[in-house]
Amino acid sequence: MTNWMNRTAITLATSLALLAAPPVAAQARKKPVPRVVPVAAPLVLPPAAGEQLAAAALILFGDYACEHGKSLRVSLNPKFDGYVDLLFDKQLFTLKPVLSHTGALRLEDVRGRLLLVQIAIKSMVMDVKAGRRLVDDCVHGTQSDNRRQQDMAAADAAVQAASAAAAAAAALAAAPVQDAIVPPAPSASAAATAPEQAASAATAAAPLAPPASGADSGTR
Repeated sequence: MTNWMNRTAITLATSLALLAAPPVAAQARKKPVPRVVPVAAPLVLPPAAGEQLAAAALILFGDYACEHGKSLRVSLNPKFDGYVDLLFDKQLFTLKPVLSHTGALRLEDVRGRLLLVQIAIKSMVMDVKAGRRLVDDCVHGTQSDNRRQQDMAAADAAVQAASAAAAAAAALAAAPVQDAIVPPAPSASAAATAPEQAASAATAAAPLAPPASGADSGTR
């Protein structure tokens, strides 16, 4: 009887121990695999030269509304004078402003990944390595004003051109018909006989000369 009770107690203790111990798979899941996160090297940028500072003065800082509901933000870099930061697609890029010969402002990623191009009426972001646009038609508040002014100037030019065309058409319609009629040129025979006719007319119109006085005395 005692042996039976001892075996029962041992079996019960073993079962309780197994129930209390976590499964092997659970223990394996509890041990996270360490992830190695690459640490970007700190930026070391050369001082901005005069041309770079002049280009930086032309940057439109602030928020841009882009196509397809996207957006970006351009702000001053807090560490390096003459450089700017671009917040795009939840990533931060440091850019160097360069003024191109075409007048467009290029903001070049110092790591060579992106390019932000700024013109008077819009901006766009390019993938330098892939050679394609990531987003286009990004408009700052100043660029939006430039667009409105450009549209108004184009509309005024169209109105002036239409007015000039209408004035020219009205002047042409009001011109006398006889001004457009050209008299026929004289024929060759009429041109040849014209001097003779003029000479005959001059002879007929001239008065007859009186007789000489010597002839009258001889007759007496």
